[in-house]
Amino acid sequence: MSSRRRLARRIIRAFLPIILVVLGVFVAITIWIVRDITRPPRAPYLVTPQTFSRVTDAIVKAKDVTWPNHDGTQGRGWIIRGADGAPAIILLHGYGADRSYLLNLAVKLNETTSFTVLWPDLRGHGENPPVNRTLFGAVEGDDVTAAIDYLHTLKTTNGKPQVAGQLGVYGTELGAYAALEAAQRYPEVRALVLDSAPGSPDDLVRSAINEKTGMSNALLQRLARWGIKIYTRGKYQSTPSCELARALHEVRVLLVTGGEGDPWRNSALGLGKCFNGTVEVKKDAPLTGISLPASTGEQEEAYDRPVIEFFDKALR
Repeated sequence: MSSRRRLARRIIRAFLPIILVVLGVFVAITIWIVRDITRPPRAPYLVTPQTFSRVTDAIVKAKDVTWPNHDGTQGRGWIIRGADGAPAIILLHGYGADRSYLLNLAVKLNETTSFTVLWPDLRGHGENPPVNRTLFGAVEGDDVTAAIDYLHTLKTTNGKPQVAGQLGVYGTELGAYAALEAAQRYPEVRALVLDSAPGSPDDLVRSAINEKTGMSNALLQRLARWGIKIYTRGKYQSTPSCELARALHEVRVLLVTGGEGDPWRNSALGLGKCFNGTVEVKKDAPLTGISLPASTGEQEEAYDRPVIEFFDKALR
């Protein structure tokens, strides 16, 4: 054996334990990040229909309902029935939030339009979720179509369909991607309000990692994306939002984004160029769906009113 080969083998023996330790550390970090970000932070609901009624002295006719998702898991949400045969609207929260963030908007929508309003917990979110992990939009759009199927099963007291005609979907961040994906699947979705829309599920993963670790590291983000694909057995896919938007036809769209400091501003504005047809854009909004829980009553009313008017006009 030549001296060079002996030297190479000695170097490999010397550094192999170090290399294995470093690889082990990266694997451990990846497992920790993936497990953590796919299980979003959970807390008691900010408000429930019962507590909302006590605080506002208004009777909220919201009911807790469940339905089967297409993959055999269970979906859940609150629903307020509207007028017989009226359209319906589905409201979707963002990553790390839950359905209670949208209760006030749901009540206003129902009172103003007489539409049926359903707002679920996205998988992995809310108190004691029936599905423990999120897939950052990769299957959440299919869950929304399962919620639409549930709406089609509702009957009035006369046995007629409770919901007829067109549907609208509102979504913030993760919810915006799920809304877009559902609209691409089900043509009865004719109106979309997309607040803080991401460019793809990869953007949502990147944001969750940055929030978890407090830093933006390209290597960690790449490892996490690979880890999620392995962890979910290939179910995680990252179809660009623009690709979904291009597949839509005859859908009215309202895009909402904040000012220059909004991390979703560029992706939301870029998405506006992908749709076939006219898109309304509310940019530089002083308030977005992400910051809605921390707003005052006056700020919340200024945010809710354009959303309600858009759906009322688009679905009549």
